[in-house]
Amino acid sequence: MRELRVTIPEGVEFADLRLSRDVANGRVRFSMAPIAAICEASALDLGEIVDGDEPLVVLLIAAWYRAHRSGGGAPDPVQEDLLEETRLEIEHGGGFSYAPGHA
Repeated sequence: MRELRVTIPEGVEFADLRLSRDVANGRVRFSMAPIAAICEASALDLGEIVDGDEPLVVLLIAAWYRAHRSGGGAPDPVQEDLLEETRLEIEHGGGFSYAPGHA
């Protein structure tokens, strides 16, 4: 398993991602600016993180959220929905997801 160490630049907050879901297909949408800032501060290739053979942006966001919450950060409703969907998929053997906004 690959391990990444990232630096969250001063002034960049989890909320800056502005996570949302596309109501038509449920895809997660987010601002690229905070991801680009993290990649720059961490000397990571943005293209590899977002569009590489094994895109790591989802894992980066999930790890950042865990750190955000453990540091007392406010819950993000979209990320909480994603975590609940993941929990239910694991619990029910995969292939389970709520319609966007209904987890």
